[in-house]
Amino acid sequence: MRILVPIKQVPGITEVKINKERGTLEREGIVSIINPEDKNAIELALEFKDKSDAEIIVLTMGPPQAQDALVEALAMGCDRAFLISDRKFAGADTWATAYTLGKAIEKIGNYDLIICGRQAIDGDTAQVGPQLAGILDLPQITYVRKAELIKNGIKAEREIENGYELIEGNFPILITVTGEINEPRYAMIDLIFDAFSENKIEYLNASDLDVKEQFLGLDGSPTKVKKVFTPKKKQKGVLLEGNPKEIAQQVIENLRDKGLV
Repeated sequence: MRILVPIKQVPGITEVKINKERGTLEREGIVSIINPEDKNAIELALEFKDKSDAEIIVLTMGPPQAQDALVEALAMGCDRAFLISDRKFAGADTWATAYTLGKAIEKIGNYDLIICGRQAIDGDTAQVGPQLAGILDLPQITYVRKAELIKNGIKAEREIENGYELIEGNFPILITVTGEINEPRYAMIDLIFDAFSENKIEYLNASDLDVKEQFLGLDGSPTKVKKVFTPKKKQKGVLLEGNPKEIAQQVIENLRDKGLV
């Protein structure tokens, strides 16, 4: 069984700078981390590996420094890692990112399960996983909060507004997981040493992939950022006190005073 886990390196702080001309994040000099829900995806893959004979391949698209995220994933227990890096990929929106990842996955080949984090904290779109499934023509289960392996497939609880759906799917399949699904393990000392000392990271650039360059990076992104700004706070919030019934009544009165109900 082969499991692929696409991950993303994201800023490790809440205050980020924006390139106003390109509408993209300025990442220079900012401490970066593995996107939290991508770590949940890694953990689920490792849990499946603990119960089966699975190989885990982690991959990321990004600049050269994104290899740090791959080293951490290897130190957690992943078996192989791919860094997909080329200046032609820079500025990609979710579709161009999914397109490039899809072409890299086609290059890697022979997979049963793809596990993605639901969304990245620097964009909060939750689009790359579903778009990747579409590009690879795979069935998908999104917003997974619990999953288990079954014969030739997976059984998952998919989070919905008022509960969950129980869904089964056959391999190959893609799922996206929420932070509720597990608690990611820490990197292990011996694996940290191996991750740094052994050359386990493989590199792919645009020339290695069967891509159409008009679909890459900023120029190949159908989404165009018109303006990026930080919303200004117009007024302070109102603190309501009392029991639930009293607070509900205060909310209604406040809304009525503003002519909203």
